[in-house]
Amino acid sequence: MNAVVGEQDLLLVTLDTLRYDVAVELAAAGRLPNLARVLPAGTWEQRHTPATLPFAAHTAFLAGYLPTPPDEPTQPRLFAARRADSESTNAHTWLFDTPDLPSALTKAGYHTACIGGITCFDKQGAHDSVLPGMFAESHWDPELGATSPISFEAQVARAELVVGGLDPARRLFLLVDVAALHHPNWFHTPGAKAADGDTRETHAAALEYVDRHIGRLFRAVSCRRPCFAILTSTHGTAYGTDGYEALRPVPYAEFTMNPGEW
Repeated sequence: MNAVVGEQDLLLVTLDTLRYDVAVELAAAGRLPNLARVLPAGTWEQRHTPATLPFAAHTAFLAGYLPTPPDEPTQPRLFAARRADSESTNAHTWLFDTPDLPSALTKAGYHTACIGGITCFDKQGAHDSVLPGMFAESHWDPELGATSPISFEAQVARAELVVGGLDPARRLFLLVDVAALHHPNWFHTPGAKAADGDTRETHAAALEYVDRHIGRLFRAVSCRRPCFAILTSTHGTAYGTDGYEALRPVPYAEFTMNPGEW
């Protein structure tokens, strides 16, 4: 990351509450054509989330504690606060001396922006202002939230505005918290009614909805220079049947996009 930070733009997409097994099944079935273009070998890596609530997971991510391989919890991190006793950093880790990653990237010359999805980004109170307050620019309104059937389309449009309004020479760190997978998601299945509720199948339909529009997001963030992207989930969703074991495994991918690829 020492060769990336300062040279490339950075994108962190949190597919909030996305189950690992659903993500893998849809990729294998060819139901995620846009995501398959960027996933290494066309599939997701399994990792374990550091927390099983969205607020806690985002707090960890923005401190540099991204999901880790199940068999290698001390895998060297991409970003980390400088600490003398760290067991999860190496020469390739980008170290910082500020309280969190957004402030560190601001210090490194980046414009930091987040486009919220679920309520811990809605700035409706002190608690739900903590995460957006880490960024120089933050966005949330009901159209971007979990109850909006067009939430991800609206988030992508907002990302296009963020990129379009930025000095071309200024590096960007953008966080997009995708709310479409979060409950309620029943409306992503044609013909469904609220009374039908959310299921594993409507969760999958929500991921297909995200895939249909994510190419626009990738095009926006990679139009100016190469962009290093991280896609992951905060935690899984049990849907009342799978218990705690459905929460820890999350899909993960990291890759670089170049101008003109999208």
